Amino acid sequence: MTKPLIMPFNGKTPRIHETAFIAPGCKIIGDVEIGPDSSIWYNCVIRADVNFIRIGARSNIQDGTVIHCDSATPATPNGNPTIIGDDVLVGHMVMLHGATLEDRAFVGLSTTVMDGCVIEGDAMLAAGATLTPNKRIPSGQLWAGSPAKYMRDLPEQAIAGMRMGVAHYVENAKAHKTAIDDLG
Repeated sequence: MTKPLIMPFNGKTPRIHETAFIAPGCKIIGDVEIGPDSSIWYNCVIRADVNFIRIGARSNIQDGTVIHCDSATPATPNGNPTIIGDDVLVGHMVMLHGATLEDRAFVGLSTTVMDGCVIEGDAMLAAGATLTPNKRIPSGQLWAGSPAKYMRDLPEQAIAGMRMGVAHYVENAKAHKTAIDDLG
């Protein structure tokens, strides 16, 4: 089993809370911070070599996701870090680049979220969508397509389901950690 690679870069070492789950095969590089009870699933790459990446508490980054950030340019003198709040669901095989996912945001599997984008809390980007630079998905909305566009408001039942998903991933990560520990 391939252990995670936790690698310092340019004097910045990833800071990972002791209760976070980091699955085998992950690569976490540079100025990264991962909060309590968050989970980084198998074969994710989180590379903060040109800016910083922050992942809050109880958020999950599912298998095969790539997270990067954007360096400074004349148009963006501070660049675009990637900031993921608390209780965020990030589906399998997602590409996040210099974006902000506020608390309780949901990003479906195989999506792309580009520089300067913001997905507000209780908002959802549907599976397979591409959110082009500097777009904002307001709270309570579902966006889909490539490029992504507003589809409809989310019913309370869908928002409640996203919150249940967060709790499920916190517990599932504990079970995976135990199974890996049992392997020795």
